[in-house]
Amino acid sequence: MLPVVTRQLTERFEVILPFNDIDPDAIVQAAAPRVQGLAVMGTPIDARYIERFPKLEIVANFGVGYDNVAVYDCSARDVVVTHTPDVLSDEVADIAIGLLIMTVRQLGAAERWVRDRNWLQKGSFPLTPGTLRGRTLGIFGLGRIGKAIARRAEAFDLKIRYHGRSPQADVPYPYHADLEDLAAACDTLMIAAPGTAETRHAVSEGVLHALGPHGVVINIGRGSVIDEAALIDALETDRIMGAGLDVFADEPFVPRPLLIRDNVVTLPHVGSASVHTRNAMGQLVVDNLVSWFEKGEAVTPVPETPITRRP
Repeated sequence: MLPVVTRQLTERFEVILPFNDIDPDAIVQAAAPRVQGLAVMGTPIDARYIERFPKLEIVANFGVGYDNVAVYDCSARDVVVTHTPDVLSDEVADIAIGLLIMTVRQLGAAERWVRDRNWLQKGSFPLTPGTLRGRTLGIFGLGRIGKAIARRAEAFDLKIRYHGRSPQADVPYPYHADLEDLAAACDTLMIAAPGTAETRHAVSEGVLHALGPHGVVINIGRGSVIDEAALIDALETDRIMGAGLDVFADEPFVPRPLLIRDNVVTLPHVGSASVHTRNAMGQLVVDNLVSWFEKGEAVTPVPETPITRRP
């Protein structure tokens, strides 16, 4: 956990930092009967884990996504779960647009062309087949981050459509109830959906086929949303034009077929990874814990949480 978190929490609570110890499991086991709150950064929190803490009241997750936390098991225990939305939306949206431009114009390959001295030895970098001109952007997941991406995409004159659980009354973009229909209506698919059981492999072979040979896939959501094997096959058979990926199915492992192609841009899950934004996310972890124990209410509970106020 970031210093901005541990420093402030140690000023207000008895804080146990098990992972600084040679035997973290023993530390957790000894402290478990007293623990009332967990500050979580990537650690899987399942039913068996929370059972270790009989007095647990709150799980404060670092990140807008919380697929690492078994929220329904927490609900069954009346444990509130919080996350860190909003403060990272602009940072992730910036990366999404940057990744889109990099992918369509093959900027990663172009930079390697210069670094490998090919510009000097072989001449100009080949013309890129892709352009942003005339593209239609389909956004899968028009939440806070999806809307921030849409606002930026409008500045590039992209037409925008979207798919989600239900249509939203306060947006001007056409809605598609089916993801495959969205893919058929656009040539650029932006994934900003969370990683859940419902979204697992939602971007399937059928969706990629519907996107077409000029299609580009950008993923800044979760790696599990794409069927990675189907994506690799679509790239290798030229059924889509390219992909820009900040997230993967089995991080930090990235399949070699995605690493060797000039029409694929890969980033190491850096959507929110600036000092400014990560500190803001850490501050929200602190704010949730402090507010829960001092004021009796969570600041940013997840929708599935059973309670927002401390009993």
